[in-house]
Amino acid sequence: MTETQEYDILIVGGGMVGASLACALAGSGVRVGVIEAVAFQSDTQPSYDDRVIALSYGSSRILRAMGVWPALQKEGVTPIERIHISDRGRFGAARLDSDTEGVEALGYVVESRVFGKVFGPALARAEGMDLFCPARLKSFDISRRRARVLVEHEGKVRDLRAALLVAADGGQSVVREQQQIKLWRAGYGQTAIIANVTPEKDHANVAYERFTDTGPLALLPMTERRCSLVWTARDAEVPGLLELNNQAFLRRLQERFGNRLGMFQEIGRRVAYPLSLMHVRERVRPRLAIIGNAAHLLHPVAGQGFNLGLRDVAVLAETVSDASRAGQDVGEMAVLKRYSDARRGDYLRTTSFTDGLVRTFSNNFFPLTIARDAGLVALDVLPPLKHLLARQAMGLNGRLSRLERGLPL
Repeated sequence: MTETQEYDILIVGGGMVGASLACALAGSGVRVGVIEAVAFQSDTQPSYDDRVIALSYGSSRILRAMGVWPALQKEGVTPIERIHISDRGRFGAARLDSDTEGVEALGYVVESRVFGKVFGPALARAEGMDLFCPARLKSFDISRRRARVLVEHEGKVRDLRAALLVAADGGQSVVREQQQIKLWRAGYGQTAIIANVTPEKDHANVAYERFTDTGPLALLPMTERRCSLVWTARDAEVPGLLELNNQAFLRRLQERFGNRLGMFQEIGRRVAYPLSLMHVRERVRPRLAIIGNAAHLLHPVAGQGFNLGLRDVAVLAETVSDASRAGQDVGEMAVLKRYSDARRGDYLRTTSFTDGLVRTFSNNFFPLTIARDAGLVALDVLPPLKHLLARQAMGLNGRLSRLERGLPL
């Protein structure tokens, strides 16, 4: 027997972006259903694995306004108090400091699994929220008047209907593909190798971004004196790096990073992720909004991927909650266009920022290397320029939504 249930919004995907949107809308008067295939704390849940997330300061304000920040802090959050940017083997370097910017931290590092531990219970107790997890998406269709989703959950087929369907189901989005939404995609010819490492010296809450001739290498401070490594290498080099034993890999890492943190002593599991730049041609259609990695993928050079998705969440939650209070149809195009228009500037700034860094610092043309190192030196000695970069890294440029300002919906 099929059960029919009505919602204002159905979110397909209960990963970090989808769960964040649901938490943001909790108690807003908007009735929400969340559909997720994998249990939140399962070892096979890709959104909540051993990777870490570099949260911008602006993202921490969103999470505070959503009410989940205290629980995240309790599970383990490491502040980034300073950022050191350098060009390997050259004279260029720049430093950002939270004290100079007048904030407690430029950002924070949180293990992905921590989000799973926090979001699951938060959604289970949220007002006006139904969580279908684990559930199997059987089919869906979008008509002029509503979205309809059939899911198999707890041995029953449920017919879920809503004014708005939100695709938050990641880079391989089933919803996006079924709707035949066109993509723009460009490969970098690079792969990110991610692992946790323990250096000899204390990281002192400093994040390092070191540009090398094969791609950027980042070390982010973590709990227990560990650092999260994001080593970007050319695709052809990756198999050889992954085949190295731990000690040989750490020696290669030492050569690339240097001795600023002393000798690297331990390393955890290594995982590789091919990198590309992608965005959808349409963020919204009538009855449909696409957010997070389903809408855009960025190079991890500046750690902006999840932060950009969380700002999607903040603006969409504000748009639909305002429309609902005004008695408007939250799935009509006039409402969704307000969301899409509000996100355009941030997306263009963030994409240009990250893509420009990668292409500038991966080019070894000699005049360009001199120019970029001179630029890093100028950045380090010119406070207005440094402040502008810091605000971009903290996610504070442009018009900020209520949640981005730390205010409730």
